[in-house]
Amino acid sequence: MRILPKRLKRGDTVGVIAPSSPPNLENLKKALPFLEELGLNVKMGSSVEAKHGYLAGTEEERLADFHAMFEDPEVAGIICAGGGYGAARFAEQIDFGMIKENPKVFWGYSDITFLHTAIGQFADLVTFHGPMLASDVGKDEFHERSGRMFGQLFAPFELHYDEGISTLTAIGRGVGQGELVGGNLSLLRSGIGTKFEINTKDKILLIEDTNEQPYEVDEILNQLRLARKFEGLAGIVIGDFKNSEPKKPDESLSLDQVFDHYFKDLGIPVVKGFKIGHCEPHFSVPLGAVAKLDTEEMTLTILPGVQ
Repeated sequence: MRILPKRLKRGDTVGVIAPSSPPNLENLKKALPFLEELGLNVKMGSSVEAKHGYLAGTEEERLADFHAMFEDPEVAGIICAGGGYGAARFAEQIDFGMIKENPKVFWGYSDITFLHTAIGQFADLVTFHGPMLASDVGKDEFHERSGRMFGQLFAPFELHYDEGISTLTAIGRGVGQGELVGGNLSLLRSGIGTKFEINTKDKILLIEDTNEQPYEVDEILNQLRLARKFEGLAGIVIGDFKNSEPKKPDESLSLDQVFDHYFKDLGIPVVKGFKIGHCEPHFSVPLGAVAKLDTEEMTLTILPGVQ
């Protein structure tokens, strides 16, 4: 069992960091009232406004922010301002022992997937795949349901996803149970062959992505297949694949055909259609928590991510 971070409560302080690319500062400012409505105080990381090309500061600056928020006893949780690219560049320098000694809520997605995998495997901590401040919360299209998903940080309750939220389709049938792992497909691929390669055995794998055409999704899934990441899985949750339509439909397989090719004969439950990823609403989930995927009931149930 992984470590569950302590739940947040009104009056707590959350740290805001930018581990990847520079966030849109205007959107970030618009997002802060949402945190205030949750009863949270905000401590801004020192490199959030920094720019180093396409990065929110140098590796040293971003890593220092990351470590400082985990070490700070006044910070109860950490929420990422945005994604983009760059979190993996400082992954080797992370003090996972310190994180394990200071477990707290860590929330983000997209490029943050690399950190979710690393923290889960080297600090045994449950982390949260959910919308970020500048990338999502501060935008006009931020959905009420996406906002409600932050409630799981304040009380330990099971999450239940069924077809009342979105239409779900089973590619492979059955019932599977295991820790929920994964996130952004491109970032999962980028860990292959490194010490941060995702462990999928007996796990339920979540995948989502954005701006990847079917042939690009195909290429990534084939690499994961060759790396034997689909062997021994308990199930697969296919989240949102935004802007993934082929530019030349007459010369392309569909995304559904790609998923069928890789998943229909695995002999495990595989379900697509979840609103998890670069979408609105965005159903947030605790990575590392135990989940059950059931194609008879067509439900995904996830145990609480906080204590």
